[in-house]
Amino acid sequence: MKTSASMNTRIEYHILQSFPVTCLNRDDVGAPKSAMVGGVTRARVSSQCWKRQVRMALAGFGVKLGTRTKKVTEFMEKACQESGADTEKAAACAKKIAQVLSDDTLLFIGQHEADAFAFFAMEHGFELDQLTDKQLTSEITKVVKKNTCAGLDALDIALFGRMVAKAADLNVEAAASFSHAISTHRVSNEVEFFTALDDLSEEPGSAHMGSLEYNAATYYRYISLDLGQLGATLDEEGVKQAVEVFTKALYVAVPSARQTTQSGASPWEFAKILVRQGQRLQVPFETPVQLQRGGGYFEPSKEKLKEYLLKKEKLSGSLFGKKGDYEWGENEDYSIDNLIEDLQGHVRELY
Repeated sequence: MKTSASMNTRIEYHILQSFPVTCLNRDDVGAPKSAMVGGVTRARVSSQCWKRQVRMALAGFGVKLGTRTKKVTEFMEKACQESGADTEKAAACAKKIAQVLSDDTLLFIGQHEADAFAFFAMEHGFELDQLTDKQLTSEITKVVKKNTCAGLDALDIALFGRMVAKAADLNVEAAASFSHAISTHRVSNEVEFFTALDDLSEEPGSAHMGSLEYNAATYYRYISLDLGQLGATLDEEGVKQAVEVFTKALYVAVPSARQTTQSGASPWEFAKILVRQGQRLQVPFETPVQLQRGGGYFEPSKEKLKEYLLKKEKLSGSLFGKKGDYEWGENEDYSIDNLIEDLQGHVRELY
């Protein structure tokens, strides 16, 4: 899908999600993460935190995931053994391949790619020592480019990208972009004091005392999905599948911190989803939302979100590049499935 229509065409998710007492993402001292925005302290969930939860949620929708690991040698050794190498040769080949792919750093690799590397080693009689690192890097790059379905085998690599410092030709540009989720309003962390009792103790009083920090907030989440970038590695059906499972994963994924003691099980409350061709547009909420009289922060946050996007659309004119505009959360007859169907319609238009 390398067409002018697909270049810079993105689905932009503007999501509002409220949580009660939670600690969704902890800092180095165990307190909820925060940030200064607009001169006030806001609650924050890092992009990496929510991104990982989305990636893990993809598996629940039948999507094969790649493996992100430092143990590249062990991963490749197993693939070589399954291709017929004995233990000694599998270990030697795996070590050689790992040397050109990774230098003790995390590597994103799909099972299809690993099998293709193992097949390449088998074609060389599992004797790769005859090749220099430069030659092996060149050959491995050719293997990846030949196996065009590698993206389908590990959709998370197509979505979240891959950087291979020692073999730049294996890099994959990320199609998905996540901002840090921030509260739309001022937030102050609070402290919970707790005690625990000893069931067998005959002495009065607690056996353990401690404290935990928490907060409560309405978060704004911004995520963009580049359809053109997805189309560089996937066919039409692959992109449509990616749109479906990615949207579902965004909907169900919640950071896992302290879910057993401070359950945060709140789904989206409102989402405005734009399909646009042009510059990405994130709402900064630079001015903190004020508490609504007789209510909370969600309703005024929703109004501020709509107002900001409408104003930017008017000011941007033709540069706004809007192709689709959908709102989820107010019309009970418009489900997440309806939203996905509408978004997939834009994929069909690009082919």
